[in-house]
Amino acid sequence: MFKTLLIALLSLMPLAAAAQPLHGVAMHGAPALPADYAHFPYANPDAPKGGKLTFGVVGTFNNLNSFILKGKRTTARGMWDPELGNLVVESLMARSRDEPFTMYGLLAETVEMDEDRTFIQFNLNPKAHWSDGRPVTPEDVIFTFELLRDKGRPPFSTRLKLVEKMEKIGDRSVRFSFKPEADREFPLLLALSPVLPRHATKVEGFDQTTLTPQLGSGPYLVKDIRPGERIVYKRDPNYWGKDIPAKIGFDNFDEISIEYYLQENTLFEAFKKGLIDVYSEGSPKNWDLAYNFPAVQRGDVIKEVFQPRLPANTLAMTFNTRRPVFADLRVRKALTLAFDFEWLNRSLFEKAYRRTESFWQNSDLSSLGVPASPRELDLLGPASAKVEPSLLDGSFRLPVSDGSGRDRKILKQAFALLREAGYHIDGGRMVGRDGKPFAFEILSQSLDQERIAIAYQRTLSALGIAVTIRTVEDAQYQERTQRFDFDMIFRTYAATLSPGLEQETRWASASRDIQGSDNAAGAGDPDIDRMIGVILAARTDEGFKAAVRAFDRLLLSQYYAIPLFHSPEQRVARWKHIDHPATLSLYGVQFSTWWDERARK
Repeated sequence: MFKTLLIALLSLMPLAAAAQPLHGVAMHGAPALPADYAHFPYANPDAPKGGKLTFGVVGTFNNLNSFILKGKRTTARGMWDPELGNLVVESLMARSRDEPFTMYGLLAETVEMDEDRTFIQFNLNPKAHWSDGRPVTPEDVIFTFELLRDKGRPPFSTRLKLVEKMEKIGDRSVRFSFKPEADREFPLLLALSPVLPRHATKVEGFDQTTLTPQLGSGPYLVKDIRPGERIVYKRDPNYWGKDIPAKIGFDNFDEISIEYYLQENTLFEAFKKGLIDVYSEGSPKNWDLAYNFPAVQRGDVIKEVFQPRLPANTLAMTFNTRRPVFADLRVRKALTLAFDFEWLNRSLFEKAYRRTESFWQNSDLSSLGVPASPRELDLLGPASAKVEPSLLDGSFRLPVSDGSGRDRKILKQAFALLREAGYHIDGGRMVGRDGKPFAFEILSQSLDQERIAIAYQRTLSALGIAVTIRTVEDAQYQERTQRFDFDMIFRTYAATLSPGLEQETRWASASRDIQGSDNAAGAGDPDIDRMIGVILAARTDEGFKAAVRAFDRLLLSQYYAIPLFHSPEQRVARWKHIDHPATLSLYGVQFSTWWDERARK
């Protein structure tokens, strides 16, 4: 009787809804594209296939493994490349560059996930196979995550820390069940993760540099390698994914050659001669003055300016707060005030740049000019006491100098802060309470950075501060920055409309002492840690915007870096046989969708 009653009662209870397969997953809300979408909006499905692209970069390479610490900065471009495309190694899902953060099917055809995002299941595309023809399997996915956990570099080495269980489901699915501390962005980061073949990846020695090409599932194979000089890729005619929506209009060249140059001016000269097909110009001054060569005048080289709809990246001179000289917030603020942007912009850059004053400038995520809302103040809580009043009321601006390079009024403000921190002038030199001169080194890696450093050195000499400048080649720069062996460096903080876990690697206490992490500043503040958690936990667009703005105010108040300048445009010159889609993505230029017009003939 009791058993019969229990069965009857259970039959009346609603069953838990099973997670349904999804074609995509967005950080906030739903994917913009429907399940039956044909291609990404910024890709041209009628782009011709064939021809060749020759791309140039400054630097060198001695490694083909993108996922290890030793090769973080000297891996050949293209293997796993956000700018040129992941030519050899692919991720579980493909990111649309026309949405803030949305992933669509690639190696994983669909995903399953509950509303609270306590797990995600990747259902592999049955067509997916490696370039040797063997299928991509759940065992490959599990193998890769475990290998990168043990021998990879951050952030790949940390991906499993928030995973309670990783298991094979059925013949072609892998499910990740999360620990309670996992955030809502975490499933998307797993979707961005690479997958390597278990049968063709050597575990022993994986963490060492290598020039042996990695077997992948991507659209290209490695054709030729000249270490430090050139790597050439050829299209894989048997690429499994050429007809899936996320790949329509992509990977249009039969061959992609990436040429390495030691200096930027040498690369530019190669472009002028037609040895390089496209050139991304970072200097507005050069854009106006350096493109008067015959190929431009004939119309063989085309100059184009693109307007992405993204917050500006933050180029900054970053303090290493692990060094005692920069441990005091007042010192960092004083040195920030002393930077004369107006002199630099006029004297070196023909007034081409705008001053950067927010980590998410030119977007709704920026705190610049916007008073803190009640919601932001609530999110900050007691940490609002650390935020400068001008950053809370929206009036914050970095000082505007008289453009002399030594604005006495501003230098007086900086000197007052240094005095508060215990410094004084002795014999024309700034010295601390211990009698030691105030001195530090700026580490640079290019002539352009060196020019900025020299201008700053000149300004600080008026305060009796001794600045030395050391410009080093790429390998030494990599080695020193990975060990945090520097006082101050130039750093670019890439900005997106969906900041998330990358903020942990840049600013969180947990990344402060991990060699190779992006926490160049040595930040280690519990309030910063908590605010990163608030960003990651946000479920609505409004809650997310409030969290990022509050975080922006907190970061700016700590003066971990001197924000320099930015230009909102992307400037690209190309030889006329290289063309691109008419529709520009939210993120701007996407070279992986460009093509060679000569292939139409």
